Amino acid sequence: MQGSKRAVRLIGLAGWSGAGKTTLMTRLIPELAARGVSVSTLKHAHHAFDIDQPGKDSYAHRSAGARQVLVASANRWALMTELRGAAEPTLAELLRRLDTVDLVIVEGFKRDRHPKLEVHRAANRKPWIHPEDPFVAAIAADAAPPGVPLPGAALPWAHLDDIAAIATLVLEKASPLEAVLAAR
Repeated sequence: MQGSKRAVRLIGLAGWSGAGKTTLMTRLIPELAARGVSVSTLKHAHHAFDIDQPGKDSYAHRSAGARQVLVASANRWALMTELRGAAEPTLAELLRRLDTVDLVIVEGFKRDRHPKLEVHRAANRKPWIHPEDPFVAAIAADAAPPGVPLPGAALPWAHLDDIAAIATLVLEKASPLEAVLAAR
């Protein structure tokens, strides 16, 4: 983490495609911000993706072979790095590139070893990630998960539409980033 030495905390959102992770993220961030929590996110893509568009200068620079392209304006800046055959960076390597905030929420990287909030939607008919993944610390679902029928059971859970309760779970279950990195 770049920046000051304040304690950054980390939690992941893990779930199958279509469970609503991105929708939850877009509802959760404003709730956390309203509580005074600064948030950064890190999303893993399982496929080739492009944030740049053909016809833009930055796209031309990258297409021409630049390893990194930094685009800056008065409103934002973005740094794109082409791996050009190099290994995909690990979650730990990517986390070290972020500026210091109160909380980092990781979407994806569901097989990594960090605390996670499982996002589950029954209509997907996908299996639960817990209890096989011991790093699932809490659940956001549209129905009670198997084996977690009541509040206070083995894993705390909140309904997908109860953003305030999910925000509370996220803040309770997030771990200090340095502890997560040290455990690797």
